[in-house]
Order: sequence, then C-alpha cells, then structure tokens
Amino acid sequence: MAAVVVVLVAAFAVTGFVTPGFLLSSQSVSGSGRAVDGGGPETSSPMEPPPGSGPPTGNITIPTARTPEPHRTTPLPDPSTCSFPADPSGPGAKPATRPADGPQPASGTVGVTLRTTAGDIVLSLDRALAPCTVGSFVSLAQQGFYTGTSCHRLGVTDLQMLQCGDPAGDGTGSAGYTVPDEFFPGLAYGRGLIALANTGQPGSGGSQFFMMFGTNPLPPSYTVFGSISDAGLTVLDKVARGGVASSGAYGDDTGKPRIPVTFSAVTVG
Repeated sequence: MAAVVVVLVAAFAVTGFVTPGFLLSSQSVSGSGRAVDGGGPETSSPMEPPPGSGPPTGNITIPTARTPEPHRTTPLPDPSTCSFPADPSGPGAKPATRPADGPQPASGTVGVTLRTTAGDIVLSLDRALAPCTVGSFVSLAQQGFYTGTSCHRLGVTDLQMLQCGDPAGDGTGSAGYTVPDEFFPGLAYGRGLIALANTGQPGSGGSQFFMMFGTNPLPPSYTVFGSISDAGLTVLDKVARGGVASSGAYGDDTGKPRIPVTFSAVTVG
C-alpha cells in the first residue's frame, strides 16, 4: 500500500502531501505514500531513527492566529454527485463499507468530536467546501473506523500538523476506497484547518487526514473540509510541544509524536 505523505523540498517548497493518509511512513516527505506534493509511492517499510532523535521540545514557535477558512467563489451543485471507487493499491487495512455513489449534500456543517488520549478535539466539517470528503469522513466515523487508531505523524517545524486516520499506523493504510479531489485554486493552509491527505496522484485521498495547528506552506493540492475548535487547537498545541519521538521515516523531521494520540471514540453530531 502506498504511503500518504506531506513533502517539503528545498527551502519552503512542498513536494508531497498525500490525501488518503497525508504522509505514509513508507514515503519520504518529498514523495512517499500519501504526501503533500506527491512523490512516487513506496511500498517498503522505512527505517526509523532511534527514539529521541526528533526535533527538540519546548522551543518550537506556534502561531496563535487562525488561518481564515476558505470559501468557494462559485458554489458546488447542491446536492453534488460523488463516487468512491475501490483503492487501486489494494484492500483497506481495516474493513470499511464505502459510501454509496450518488448525491451528497453541499451545504451545512457537521460537528464531529475526536475523543483522544491527549484530549478531545472538536471539528466542524463544511459540506459546501467538500461534500464528498465530508460524506466519506462521516461515514467512516459512524462505522467506528477511526476508533482505536492512532495519529502516526507529527510535524512541528516547517510543516506544523498532526496526521491521523491510518489503521495501519504507519502512513500506508486506507479504508479500501478513494475520495475525489475537492481542492481549488487559491487554497491556503494553516492553523485551525483540517484537510485530506493523498499520495500526490489524482483522486488518491482516503481515510487519512491532517489537522493543522501552525504553518503549512503547501500547494493547493489537498482538500480542506473543515475547521478545528479552539479547545481542539489547545490539545494539538500540547501534542506539538511534546515534540517528535523519532524523525526521518518520511524524509523530513516529521515522525511519531512523543505524546500518543489514539482515538477512543469518534462521534458525529
């Protein structure tokens, strides 16, 4: 299974941020797995550096200002027609029923609470931004797909985000189907937003997503589908200040968070 990864190359250039997982551990930040910019996917298991080799804790800079939530200048048809084809890379790492192809609402918001070992994170999902992505996320949440999974990738420097949603726990897992791209020109990423990870290939989003608590200089290639509550950002800030336990698996300084984030429950409404 290809890894979903976020990739930064050169100074401030992002090369890969995969939608189904955002950053798979088998992909480097510049192109492994589900990544931000999209390098070629890898299927081999990455060699992780010794624990404690991640960025130092306590001295990271996290912005306090939220990034404005994006809005489409031209609304999507409401409802919008969505399809969720089987993942060409193979079956999901955890059984899941894919949403039925057909209409999805393209207006209104959906509240979701991620109950985690680090604290509760409340999300507001925006159907007008990404009706297919929201429909998929809600379906997986209601099936209990995310329950028991852990967030596998944390970035605290150039790419400040926490990537979650992979039942395999290494950035290579999916729900066995893909979600259509719903990004558009002019998207900006940053504190307070949630987006779908992908492999860098068209229509490769899936179950993996990333929650942004700081700067994310990414190209408009990742579907933004909602926002994070202030209390949720406080939880993410705490996890970020805990630092990265081991970096290098994704080709950059991101890696597993020192403070574990495991979903005990994901509730809708």
